[in-house]
Amino acid sequence: MQLVRLAREALVLDGLIGSPPSLHVTVIRRRKVVRLAFVAPLVTGQRGARWYEDHHALPRLLSKAANATVHAYVYDPTESEEVIAYGNGHRVGGDRVSYSDVELSGEEELDDAAFMRMRARWPMGHLAYVFGLAREELLGMPRSSPSVVLPLDAANDAEDPEERLEVLLPSPQMNRATSDAA
Repeated sequence: MQLVRLAREALVLDGLIGSPPSLHVTVIRRRKVVRLAFVAPLVTGQRGARWYEDHHALPRLLSKAANATVHAYVYDPTESEEVIAYGNGHRVGGDRVSYSDVELSGEEELDDAAFMRMRARWPMGHLAYVFGLAREELLGMPRSSPSVVLPLDAANDAEDPEERLEVLLPSPQMNRATSDAA
């Protein structure tokens, strides 16, 4: 799959003009979870969460190219979290929680464990569960997992991004049967 080409195409479709950002690829190999995020001032922090709310070209393109479900998420720890699923280039599901709309029972307000159980049912907690991860592990991926940053500007085309990805995401190795016959 041509990840850099798809990321560049997604940026055009999402209307991002000017100097393209880089693409941060992180992975949790044991669970086969890959996280992709653009790296630029426009798409980081709370401002970035707002940008990602409306710009989903990359997950749409990836879901079609990989013939797989791709989950996009928006996480703003002060306001809301949202997970959107794409399949074959189309939105196929999703859920959103706005923290200001959450009604806490007395148990969740007084008991940290009860609050953690409640958060596990919110979109990011559910996505983590689907991947076999803890919510904190999924949210911590950008800081704690093996990663690589791929430049998306044409000036860096001399570098082979597929080679850099191979170190992070090794191709499956097939055992080949060998014959004892000479």
